Amino acid sequence: MTATISAITATGYRLIMCDSQVYRHIRKSYLISGRQINRPLDTVTCYSPNMEYVILFIATGSMCHGKENIVAPTKKTRSAAGNGNIRKRKDGTWEGRYTVDTDPQTGKQLRRSIYGKTQKEVRERLRQITSDVDTGEYVAPCAMKFSEWLDIWLEEYLTGRSPLTVSTYEGYCKNHINPVFENLRLDSITPIHVQKFINNLANSDLSPKTIKNIHGILHRCLQQAVLIGYLRTNPADICNLPKIVKSKITPLSDEEITLFIQQLKKIHHPYATLYIFTLFTGMRQGEVLGLSWDDVNFRRNIIYVRRQLRRLRGKGEGYEFASPKDNDSRIIRPADAVMTMLKHHYIKQQEQKLAAGCLWENPDNLVFTNEFGKHLVHVTVYKKFKQVVSELGIPNCRFHDLRHTYAVVSLENGDDIKTVQENLGHATAAFTLDVYGHVNERMRKESADRMDKFIHQVSTL
Repeated sequence: MTATISAITATGYRLIMCDSQVYRHIRKSYLISGRQINRPLDTVTCYSPNMEYVILFIATGSMCHGKENIVAPTKKTRSAAGNGNIRKRKDGTWEGRYTVDTDPQTGKQLRRSIYGKTQKEVRERLRQITSDVDTGEYVAPCAMKFSEWLDIWLEEYLTGRSPLTVSTYEGYCKNHINPVFENLRLDSITPIHVQKFINNLANSDLSPKTIKNIHGILHRCLQQAVLIGYLRTNPADICNLPKIVKSKITPLSDEEITLFIQQLKKIHHPYATLYIFTLFTGMRQGEVLGLSWDDVNFRRNIIYVRRQLRRLRGKGEGYEFASPKDNDSRIIRPADAVMTMLKHHYIKQQEQKLAAGCLWENPDNLVFTNEFGKHLVHVTVYKKFKQVVSELGIPNCRFHDLRHTYAVVSLENGDDIKTVQENLGHATAAFTLDVYGHVNERMRKESADRMDKFIHQVSTL
């Protein structure tokens, strides 16, 4: 706003076409030829910024001779949120400043800065930031280091996961993830950082499956930071992982099943019933060890799979009961021979109870216990199993292969994939089909025999 003295003398006071806002500016301090004055002026003609009107202001006071430019104090206007400006700093770098919001307490605008080596670099970043501010997608910079966020995530966001899973996550984070990213700011991690990390893992002795698991943990950690506003996007989203070669399932053959059962009976193995029960129900090890007599219904010949026995977090911290994997409680109907075997096992357990007397301790009414009624230990059950299969000449057989054997035998004997899925407790039939849908030699021959029979039938018509 500018004003120019147009008259020299005046008595009285006149104001013509005066806008209230302009009037307030006129009454305030003005600069006359660079000198600030605070007294009333003589006749002044004020032009509005858009030149739409002229104000004639006549005031009493000191005489002012000549014409001088009178400039009103410039009003400090605030830039709209998202606007930015660029300047060159003394050290030769460039700074871009932008407005992101208004402080709700002071009413002042919140401004932030970005820096770069060239003006072009800063301009491009500033353009993206101001665009994000305008669209509401802007995420404020996060000064937190990755290691700080990782500690928070491990402590606060793994609730509900099994102790074994938490222990596995902590191990991968400690040994692989944190040493690489710990000193980086959380918001400075880029997809390039993540890809280099994966490439280095691929060049180590880790399997593709392990690398995928490590990437999954890192991705979940960063995704939580996105959800709570620390990051705009997840840098682990776009990453090329090494190809996983699906491991071949090695179920026991019919001959190996026969030898396995005969060996258990021959040596009167204390866990014989447990191993055979697992083989012909397909239950997981934790589900078998956590099975209670309360979940066995001899009248209807069904078993309720409602829980599993799992190890607590850390060494020497004991065990606990938990829901089955994927929280999938289910009902299975084993073969009559399996239920008959369980009846004999119940009688034997009652004999053990009488023999133990006051030392008997089975408060959870478990089906499989030691001679004093206490639950069995996972590691002991596994080691005893490995001893048996090693003596049979199949040392590579794992306890979990009993479950695989049940699935394959069920499919070979005509069970549909949906029934096998429900018996195994898989989340979807697609997963069961992906794992066990391979065709073995017997199934190929049976398929060929059925087609041959059909060809003969249609040929005789």
